[in-house]
Amino acid sequence: MNGFERFGRLAIGLFIAAVAAVAAWLLFVETPADTAELIGVLLVVATVAAGLRVGSNIAANVFPAYNVAEVAVEGPITRDGGGGFPPSTPGTPGADKIVDLIENADDDDNAEALLLRLNTPGGAVVPSDDIRLAAKRFDGPTVAYTTDVCASGGYWIASGCDELWARDGSVVGSIGVRGSRMTAADLLEKTGLEYEQLTAGEFKEAGVPFDDLEPEEREYLQGIIDDYYDQFVETVAEGRAMDEAEIRDTEAKVFLGSEAHEMGLVDSIGTRKDVEERLESLLDEEVATTELEPQLGVTERLRGGAESVAYAVGAGIASQFTDASGEFRFRV
Repeated sequence: MNGFERFGRLAIGLFIAAVAAVAAWLLFVETPADTAELIGVLLVVATVAAGLRVGSNIAANVFPAYNVAEVAVEGPITRDGGGGFPPSTPGTPGADKIVDLIENADDDDNAEALLLRLNTPGGAVVPSDDIRLAAKRFDGPTVAYTTDVCASGGYWIASGCDELWARDGSVVGSIGVRGSRMTAADLLEKTGLEYEQLTAGEFKEAGVPFDDLEPEEREYLQGIIDDYYDQFVETVAEGRAMDEAEIRDTEAKVFLGSEAHEMGLVDSIGTRKDVEERLESLLDEEVATTELEPQLGVTERLRGGAESVAYAVGAGIASQFTDASGEFRFRV
């Protein structure tokens, strides 16, 4: 906000407060008789305070205090901010709420640009893509900035922004997919327990932890992993204007920000101040940001406190492709 806008906000606020003070004085002090004068003084004070508040609101609309909306994506990405693996950090909003924040910013005439702050090892595929699409739809410059980690789902999201900035020591990449399962077949055999479930469909129980994988099941599950990988590579290649071969050559590794920059995975290296200077050049005006945060209900706040669990750095974008019991998990 430049000097003229600051002066304008102050002038509007003071003008409305002065008008309210004069009106209150005439109505509550000059006109009333003796007994009302004391009450009138109190009413004047109250009216002036209300006038200042109204004036401040009007001034904020005429000369907004921000022109960049900032939205944070932190911790593992899940649909509702709870569950999943790795577990979300306390108070982490779900993807749907993050999408709502971005859409609110897009509807806000004051928000001329979007700053997406990323510090995430990834998360579920579709929720990550929902955030990416919301950022891509934003009508204005969109700059993603990673502090510590922008891996997997975080990088998926960044591919929907105009630019990606990182620090020299940021962890960036992990463009890959993995499948995992626990096997308890030997444990059941040792304990004398048997697992039996009636199903319809040859591969309905592919990946259950109570039996070893048959070759056909392994091939089927590997095919899903390959399809996820192809989707990931195509999305990043399109969003980053890179060849798919370049993406595949990363071999799902993570890289420090400086190396990622040399490889073209990151547009620029810099601090938060550097990012704001870049936004100023894009908007051709001084930048002021406001961070948008979701309104959490009491239940969500309590759940956040109960889920105070640390998550692993660079654990990868977690996606589930499971049957009703969720035995087999895919992570990309």
